[in-house]
Amino acid sequence: HSAHMNHIGATTDPQLQQFIEIESQKQRFQQLVHQMTEVCWEKCMDKPGPKLDSRAEVCFVNCVERFIDTSQFILNRLEQTPRTRGSFSETITD
Repeated sequence: HSAHMNHIGATTDPQLQQFIEIESQKQRFQQLVHQMTEVCWEKCMDKPGPKLDSRAEVCFVNCVERFIDTSQFILNRLEQTPRTRGSFSETITD
């Protein structure tokens, strides 16, 4: 059965593979954002509750923005790698 799966993998459209790869990266990114939200929320909230006071809000926004800057940098790096890998495999198949 696994041999059959390998055959499918071999004939998969590279663009589809890249799409799947980017989608799974996005999913990981969303999980990160979710974790980050919880971490920043706990870090900035003095007392538990659904309402942010202005000081906590500033803290939260700064915390989130710093996290997003880092994640954005990581995402940009991730998006650069498939392209180089794609052109690399093209030279092999030629």
